[in-house]
Amino acid sequence: MTEFSPGLIRILRAAQHIAVLTGAGVSAESGIPTFRDAQVGLWAQYRPEDLATPEAFERNPKLVWNWYAWRREIVSKVRPNPGHYALAEIQQHVAEFNLITQNVDGLHQLAGSTDVIELHGNIMRSKCSRENVVIEQWVEANETLPRCPRCGASLRPDVVWFGELLPPAAWETAAQVANSCDVFLSIGTSGLVEPAASLAHIALQHGAAVIEVNPTTTSLTSRATFALQGASGEILPHLVKAVWA
Repeated sequence: MTEFSPGLIRILRAAQHIAVLTGAGVSAESGIPTFRDAQVGLWAQYRPEDLATPEAFERNPKLVWNWYAWRREIVSKVRPNPGHYALAEIQQHVAEFNLITQNVDGLHQLAGSTDVIELHGNIMRSKCSRENVVIEQWVEANETLPRCPRCGASLRPDVVWFGELLPPAAWETAAQVANSCDVFLSIGTSGLVEPAASLAHIALQHGAAVIEVNPTTTSLTSRATFALQGASGEILPHLVKAVWA
């Protein structure tokens, strides 16, 4: 079993408010390719940056819709991994717990986590491109883009594209959580995508212990209170057992 320092275990046991930020590495362990690794087969000729933008949708909405339909199919076939389940279990042991994710696959919710803060949206949802409201049901059309049943505008994936701001409520909540937590875990994220990458540093500035779990070093590693190198699906279940068993 993985050995953890007594200081790390002591801090987690004493924590009243734990906040977590997860990135693509957590989903990759379930078999979801990272954003830039996903381009295979028919989609190999496209760069993700050329499809995940408002301009691309305006230029060729059906192409963008079909790309996301393909990605949704990939997501629908995978299941949460032990890292997802470990985070859902941590929530049961702490007075206050907030899970912030950059992932759009909904796997945290499938594993049992509640009140997940989705910074980048959710690929399994669609919203009206005009009114920006989530649409639960629509008529699927093969040749044309699905339309909003409310106003007739085109539907689009409920995800944040390049050049778009994060959902204001999600970001404000995430920043507030980073300000107030006493332990912050950064898991499976490169620390390169802003503004999410700033959350760990906000937590540090406000006195929180920051624990990084990642297979490789990042810009956060040297500043983290504890850096655990490895896959979250392997480390987190052992950490839960060591702290709360």
